[in-house]
Amino acid sequence: MQILDPTDERTPIRRRLAPRAEPSGEGLRGAVALLDISKPRGDVLIERLAERLGERLPGVELRRYRKPTFTKPAPEELRRDVLRDCAYVIEALAD
Repeated sequence: MQILDPTDERTPIRRRLAPRAEPSGEGLRGAVALLDISKPRGDVLIERLAERLGERLPGVELRRYRKPTFTKPAPEELRRDVLRDCAYVIEALAD
């Protein structure tokens, strides 16, 4: 039996990490989008993230967004809103 991997990762893609802000939040410029993709319990994760980030980064603006369904890409209008209003995005993938 031969098992084939359709991802063909024999040669891994090399990516550089994006520049990171200071742990204190000093380097953060702009709002942070908290995007709930509508999977079960994603709202619970977003709520907890908002609490923790609010404690650690009190001056950072957190904005919440929600996709109508996790089975399809985010609607164009939602993507434009996040792009226009936020510099960072955290997605909640939960079950």
